[in-house]
Amino acid sequence: MRKMILTFVMFLMTIILTACQFGSVGEDKVITVYTERHYDTDQLLYDRFTELTGIGVNLVSDGADQLITRMSNEGQDSPADVLIIADAGRLHRAKEMDLLQPVTSDVLEEQVPSKYKDTNHYWYGLTMRARVLVYHPDRVNASELSTYEDLTDSKWEGRIVTRTSTNIYNQSLMSSMIEIMGEQQARAWAAGLVQNFARDPQGNDRDQAKAVVSGEADIAIMNTYYIGRMLNSSDPYEVEVGETVRIFFPNQDTTGTHINVSGAGVAKHSKNIDEAIELIEFLTSEEAQRSYADANYEYPINPTVEPHDLLKSWGSFISQDIPLNKLGEHSALATIIMNEEGWK
Repeated sequence: MRKMILTFVMFLMTIILTACQFGSVGEDKVITVYTERHYDTDQLLYDRFTELTGIGVNLVSDGADQLITRMSNEGQDSPADVLIIADAGRLHRAKEMDLLQPVTSDVLEEQVPSKYKDTNHYWYGLTMRARVLVYHPDRVNASELSTYEDLTDSKWEGRIVTRTSTNIYNQSLMSSMIEIMGEQQARAWAAGLVQNFARDPQGNDRDQAKAVVSGEADIAIMNTYYIGRMLNSSDPYEVEVGETVRIFFPNQDTTGTHINVSGAGVAKHSKNIDEAIELIEFLTSEEAQRSYADANYEYPINPTVEPHDLLKSWGSFISQDIPLNKLGEHSALATIIMNEEGWK
């Protein structure tokens, strides 16, 4: 009996020592997500992922440039498993800086159409938004609107507002114009647009819509989901602004409306690759996509999920048919052109 007890005690000590070395017995995995997204919906989705899989999610939140720089500085010691960025251009930059790794997943291949992911599978889209024209119906008739290119016409002098040249949404829009028009024509477009600004670029997208309602401008260039969020804001004035303005999808008879995505990639030095892929698969699943669409008014990228009814009420639209990688490839040139042509 004593020999059996001694053997059992030695067995337990072996287990305890092993646990001390490699972690607690049965301990759940935890992955670290570097993200620039800051919405309550995202946290709820991470909580749901943990509930379904037992995999914990440790969030590190900061601006996109700061996260990319941090990962670069950390190198092989980076704790990041997943990088989530709200712009295809910066996702491309992370790829070019060798901060991501290609991912092979039948689930992601099925859930994410080719137009919403990196051509070499380094990142996958999570949500989509369109950069549209928002106008005041009392001062602009929809029949007057047509294309981004038409915004350089002298009839719009002093009537347009948008964010600064440092804003990634505008940089990506400019990048798409370079891809579609070529550098010289895109430069001329930027110069003509600047001539029609109602004021120096300033503020966020919501501020552009407010400028339209206040009479400071007649047209704003902004992302669709901001209108959805304003219409459902706790601020009565934001609701009023959202109810007053109208949305127009430009270039429906030519090259399509500019789109961009929030997307995710697996970090180059992830220690939890399988779990990282599992998270991205969940975030592109029907359940998660419905949450993104219903709570944040972003367009789902999973083709089996319908947009929110509010987005449907704005109508369907044709988007630009260009690889989203091009937004990153042209980003530096886009910024140079915008600044040289006076887009402050």
